[in-house]
Amino acid sequence: MSLETPQPHFIQLHQHDQQAVRAELLTGLAQMPARVAPKFLYDALGSRLFDAITELAEYYPTRTEALIFSQRGGDMARCIAPGSVLIDLGAGSCAKAARLFAPLQPAAYVAVDISVDYLRASLGALQQRHLGLPMLGLGQDFSSELALPEAALRWLSTQGAAAAPRTVFYPGSSIGNFTPPEALKLLRQAHALCVAGGAGGGLLIGVDRVKPKAVLEPAYDDALGVTAAFNRNLLLHVNRVLGANFDPAQWDHVALFDEAQSRIEMHLQARSALAVQWPQGERRFAAGERIHTENSYKWTPEAFAALLSEAGFAPATHWTDSQGWFSVFWAPAT
Repeated sequence: MSLETPQPHFIQLHQHDQQAVRAELLTGLAQMPARVAPKFLYDALGSRLFDAITELAEYYPTRTEALIFSQRGGDMARCIAPGSVLIDLGAGSCAKAARLFAPLQPAAYVAVDISVDYLRASLGALQQRHLGLPMLGLGQDFSSELALPEAALRWLSTQGAAAAPRTVFYPGSSIGNFTPPEALKLLRQAHALCVAGGAGGGLLIGVDRVKPKAVLEPAYDDALGVTAAFNRNLLLHVNRVLGANFDPAQWDHVALFDEAQSRIEMHLQARSALAVQWPQGERRFAAGERIHTENSYKWTPEAFAALLSEAGFAPATHWTDSQGWFSVFWAPAT
């Protein structure tokens, strides 16, 4: 008799409203300057390109954050309630969360990502390495609203984890993609998500810190051009959604640090005057005109701790590296 191999449960949400996605893209492309939200960077290929970016010498955030986890993971584990539900936002390959399974011993793992196909493949492989851990994949765009759907709550009940503490895990400094008001809104939703579980929940989050432009800009404009490919791939994603005819070869990747706003900006810049068409519409771009594709805000520890407090969290603990380039915060929800 053969035993059935466990498979992760999967709930797919965001693809149900393609009209809203199209409307969001068209609204952004009509703006002056044009804008496309950074979530559109993360189709299946974009997610793999970002994984490659994290291996680059110039891209310090991933390895610096990993060093903090390796050096201070025991301290973090002592802050977090055992037997929590680990909710991984922007899970991608799930590799960062997987390294927490041993110290945290979660009751269940919920992986949330907008890139549904990539998440499904990642979670399926991870389940085979952790057969005893219940896993749920949630294909969801949490940039506008972060909440567990009823189907996910029912799944937690079937695993006996409905009343377990909830640890929301948001690594990689992805909170920097949100403006400060947007970040506050998301953190408030994360706080509500934690409070809705059992006592002892909280937020474990990676935050990139303010540092010299000479360090920041190469991290988003590497010598090999991997980040440029990642940025241009967004145009292919837009083509599929809108039926548009963007040609990535006609666009240059631009990354710069805006010191006044404390953020890296990524843009795509038209190499020459051109027109992009889609059914029932088009947009003309002048030579040198840009599409704004991503912000990555950089924080001081004091400013981010104040933001967590404003979102409702109790006083936070944070750990950093020897250079003070990156911080990992633990913020209790009660």
